[in-house]
Amino acid sequence: MTSLKFSKMHGLGNDFMVIDGISQTFTPNNQQIAQWADRNFGIGFDQLLLVERAQTDGVDFRYRIFNADGSEVQQCGNGARCFVKFVSEQGLTDKQEIVVETASGIIKPRLNDDGLITVNMGKPRFAAADVPFVLRSGETDGAVSYIVMNGIDSAEMSMVSMGNPHAVMLVTDVETAPVADWGEALQYHERFPERVNVGFMQIVDKNHIKLRVFERGTGETLACGTGACAAVVSGVRLGVLAAGEEVRVDLRGGELRISWQEGEDVLMTGAATTVFTGEVVF
Repeated sequence: MTSLKFSKMHGLGNDFMVIDGISQTFTPNNQQIAQWADRNFGIGFDQLLLVERAQTDGVDFRYRIFNADGSEVQQCGNGARCFVKFVSEQGLTDKQEIVVETASGIIKPRLNDDGLITVNMGKPRFAAADVPFVLRSGETDGAVSYIVMNGIDSAEMSMVSMGNPHAVMLVTDVETAPVADWGEALQYHERFPERVNVGFMQIVDKNHIKLRVFERGTGETLACGTGACAAVVSGVRLGVLAAGEEVRVDLRGGELRISWQEGEDVLMTGAATTVFTGEVVF
């Protein structure tokens, strides 16, 4: 039998099991993670975050992200904020700004004096190969938007990689948006070879949006940090959101602040909360 200490955390309702893989040993196992993620028979979470020692000089930590189905992914904005709070609370660092290695590259999150956390999410990428997204004949690589067919229906979507793949759709009302239908359908669509996170964005004004996100490997979550970044980036490129200014993103779990202008890094600011700590025996 093995025991493992963990923290249950959330970023605006997007919840995580966070494990210190520095002071204790944990080898990720897809089946085990899926069992723990079960909300009836396990701990219950959207994703598992694993904190590890850095493998690169000049980097403070490495962290890995696993979906509720056990699949490993490259990036998670809400997870990055929880990660920062976790390493601070656990005494693993006394730095306010840390350098973190992820599967999608280096990020530099910062714990602010007001308790909120700002994460430099890096530069968005738009090339089809980076998303990845399969181009059709006549389409321009890196275009602001594309038409995607779903059976007999079609929708205009913007494609953005924030270290993970996002498709963002403008809707008139997030409450009536076809989140489940389109979210499920695009997971196995031939144009998304690695599946995709699907965002449904309602414009309130140039500095304010409402957003729902269907995440690959999880389903709709209360919040998605990279999804909020992708939505604001898409809105700026479409000319419906303010470039270089903070945009308030209302998600079902709470509020994030995102800012971006062409050629710059995306900055995301929001809260992270520890729910409880525990120990699992397996």
